[in-house]
Amino acid sequence: MRVAASATQNPFFFVYPKPDENGKILKRWLLFPFNLHYKFINGAITLHTPLPSSSLFLMGTHSSSSSFSALQSYLQALAQTPRRLASRAPSVSSSYEELSRVKARSGSDMQRTLRWFDLVGLGIGGMVGAGVFVTTGRASRLYAGPAIVVSYAIAGLCALLSAFCYTEFAVHIPVAGGAFSYLRITFGEFAAFLTGANLITEYVMSNAAVSRGLTSYMGAAMGVSTTKWRFILPLLPNGFNEIDLVAPAIVLILTLIICYSTRESSVVNMILTTLHILFIAFVILMGLWKGDWNNFTHPGNPQHPSGFFPYGASGVFNGAAMVYLSYIGYDAVSTMAEEVRDPVKDIPIGVSGSVIIVTILYCLMAASMSMLLPYDMIDVEAPFSAAFSGRSEWVARVIGVGASFGILTSLLVAMLGQARYMCVIGRSNVVPAWFARVHPKTSTPVNASAFLGIFTAAIALFTDLNILLNLVSIGTLFVFYMVSNAVIYRRYVMVGTTKPWPTLSFLCLFSLTSTIFTLVWHFTPPGKPKPFLLGACVVIAISILQVFHCMVPQARKPAFWGVPFMPWLPSISIFLNVFLLGSLDGPSYVRFGFFSALAVLVYVLYSVHASFDAEIEGCLGQKNVEIVEESKQSGEEEDPSQKV
Repeated sequence: MRVAASATQNPFFFVYPKPDENGKILKRWLLFPFNLHYKFINGAITLHTPLPSSSLFLMGTHSSSSSFSALQSYLQALAQTPRRLASRAPSVSSSYEELSRVKARSGSDMQRTLRWFDLVGLGIGGMVGAGVFVTTGRASRLYAGPAIVVSYAIAGLCALLSAFCYTEFAVHIPVAGGAFSYLRITFGEFAAFLTGANLITEYVMSNAAVSRGLTSYMGAAMGVSTTKWRFILPLLPNGFNEIDLVAPAIVLILTLIICYSTRESSVVNMILTTLHILFIAFVILMGLWKGDWNNFTHPGNPQHPSGFFPYGASGVFNGAAMVYLSYIGYDAVSTMAEEVRDPVKDIPIGVSGSVIIVTILYCLMAASMSMLLPYDMIDVEAPFSAAFSGRSEWVARVIGVGASFGILTSLLVAMLGQARYMCVIGRSNVVPAWFARVHPKTSTPVNASAFLGIFTAAIALFTDLNILLNLVSIGTLFVFYMVSNAVIYRRYVMVGTTKPWPTLSFLCLFSLTSTIFTLVWHFTPPGKPKPFLLGACVVIAISILQVFHCMVPQARKPAFWGVPFMPWLPSISIFLNVFLLGSLDGPSYVRFGFFSALAVLVYVLYSVHASFDAEIEGCLGQKNVEIVEESKQSGEEEDPSQKV
């Protein structure tokens, strides 16, 4: 929308265009925090209002050029970095702003074509990848034994609690930004950018790893070695010299699909997910048919611990921490909120329903595997294929085909999610606004999808799978932790009405207690002091939670859908996510630290200045004006003297 503006001393005018040549009149409601006088002049809407003194100051001190128009302008901007950080880093957006002015920066709107069953399909497709075919064997053999079924149930509960937190935000703010938008309206721009940057990085690395893993499963299913389509370039260093041409080709094909249409992408995902579920059902039925119930309690080697819980409660929880990574993927569903036809109804069913269905499938798969072999004879690397290899070779081949479908669906959903994260980050002006554009014909974020698709394909072309696997997982768990904190903060804090310190103090104390519990669990040697310390941490955490619940009232109630039993369920989610973060290895934290530092550097050198420029332009244009447009058909007359 073009706006002609002029300012003469104190008055300030906004002159909006006339109705188009087809006679279509755009009627606008404009909300200012100060008194306005505006009317029609020659068929155009003219606004007349005094300009605030702060705006006059900004007009006098800020040139018309941006911080990046010339080298001198950029150097001047860098000199003002501390002041700009103080202004922009803690700045909080509003939900209304995210749904109107920020969303409008994409140009065209995304079409609302998805229903609850599409979201269920996307959630299942995003979660049920190759992870379950690998982590199940490792967790059962090394930690939980036959109680891996219970581990999957605990991990599913943890995922469901996090999904509740995502659902409350997604229903309240149905935009494509997912966690980035949720944190931006709660903890401010810097916290949102830091988590969003880590999430985008993890998406790209994970998708590159998944695409290279897909070629391995496809080769196993077809009986063809991956060396047939991979070759070595000796000029490149080890780990980056094995060229895979199939992996980037798959990524680019999926990129074309998600650029073309979200609805068609959902249909493709639904077909692949249905086939994958049929393969999973086949594996479950074959396991129950050929399995032995005695394997639930009797190990293959009598000298190993026996019973359903051979390693006790600690083994069950350690197994849950390992298999929880198989649930990652439902968060991508929340990024589709802007394309859901009825967010209030469809999002809760889609997100929670997909987590529940996947939990049931995982528990049945774990039970099937435990019946096929004693836990101490399960193959750590390929448990299901190895379990059938001595009985039915064709079943092992079918499992390879099913795993390939699962990897393909998880890759498709993850690529849909990463593009929408990037699109909304572009809307906030902390990265170039080019990424925010939505194509008017396809109604998809084509620029973000194409850029991240090509970038992912380039990494998948030459980077070894083991290197990529060391770079994933921690960012997603960190975002889950932040969203759980954010949903509590937003319920109990309202800017200008309530003080934030009681809620912030509770969140910090509860997180600290959860961290101490995790450190004691993982690093304290077995003995009498360990149960006492763990019990003390639990008592302190419950006490902190109860005091907060009794003394701090909620500042707002969700209008449509909210997390039940506030603040207990989100607090349990915080505790479980901290515990799961403590189960990750050292390289994950090194990766997180490196990319977080890189994100901070990008924010200081570019994002804060671009955001500051946008704030100045908003102050001169729409910072204090929220515009909602409504089409009015020709034939409906407006009185030229009528005030709008």
